[in-house]
Amino acid sequence: MILVILLAFISLMVLVIIHEWGHFILARKFGVRVDEFGVGFPPRLFGKKIGDTLYSVNLLPFGAFVRIFGEDGQENSPDSFSQKPIWQRSLIVLGGVITFWITAAILLTVVMGLGANITVSDDENLKDPRVQVAQVASGSPAAISGLMPGDIIRSIVLPESDSEPLNVAFPIDKVGQLQSMTQQYKGQVLTLNIERGQESFKIEIMLRNNPPENEGPMGVALLRTAIMSYPWYKAPLQGIVATGNMTIVIIVGWGRALSGVFQGETSGVQVMGPVGIFSTFVQMSQLGAVYFLQFIALISVHLALFNILPIPVVDGGRFLFLMIEAVRKRPFPPAIEQKINLAFFSLLVALMVWITFRDVARLF
Repeated sequence: MILVILLAFISLMVLVIIHEWGHFILARKFGVRVDEFGVGFPPRLFGKKIGDTLYSVNLLPFGAFVRIFGEDGQENSPDSFSQKPIWQRSLIVLGGVITFWITAAILLTVVMGLGANITVSDDENLKDPRVQVAQVASGSPAAISGLMPGDIIRSIVLPESDSEPLNVAFPIDKVGQLQSMTQQYKGQVLTLNIERGQESFKIEIMLRNNPPENEGPMGVALLRTAIMSYPWYKAPLQGIVATGNMTIVIIVGWGRALSGVFQGETSGVQVMGPVGIFSTFVQMSQLGAVYFLQFIALISVHLALFNILPIPVVDGGRFLFLMIEAVRKRPFPPAIEQKINLAFFSLLVALMVWITFRDVARLF
């Protein structure tokens, strides 16, 4: 457990460092001076100056940062951020977001080479297809029994009856099979033979007679999947395609969640903070390296989309101020921009505290 938590922490730190490296490399590319590239947050433990840049390691290991000359105000110097054309400043600001997507594409390229789980239909004839849990509804029989996303349902033991012998496991390799059985045996107990990573075990589930709409007797979303791997020359393209598909799925999910909020409906979407993410890291590590890499890629895409939102504090907000400057033909007043950023930063901190509190409460 400690090793997994350490690995999760290092993975998140690397994502943040890569993000800041995106800003750093584009700033250097366009001749902007970078005063400091720091890992962790001050107070500083040690550092070394190479050229114009101080590379530092700091005490608080919760992120990374770059200090770009002229970023926070007007500096009349050719190597100042503020003196560069808007298109160059925009690319520097969006550099971190771009690196998140590049990182996800690289990780998914590795996954495609190793062998990734792909979704297939019940009609396709494939080697070793499996029915896999994609989502578990909160408070459902599946959640109560301990079923988790990623679990593979290998077979099912039906309740004893005159027509069904005792303890005979029926193999499951199609979603339709399982859905038909759960509808047929509503109100009764089914035993599922589950595969989770290297583990195999049984779970008993009491099926609901009258489940909520779109949940079913068990309260799970199911996929039929199969392992597909690609040769090295095809894996990069598949990794890019998978990154694009993942981005679209997340955007659609966010859209549905917001739509549900405005319509007063529950969307089933759970917002996670650091505690929830670490908890999910533990779950993914139990399923193997491929799932672990896919989850890191998923976080990377989430971070890219969050950072590109046109709200202050994140990169999308800074890009928005640059677009306002392009329209106004003069810079946005720095003092006002700083006050807006401070207000949104306070709101973001409060939101993270609330989410973290919910994550901890959910664990217990």
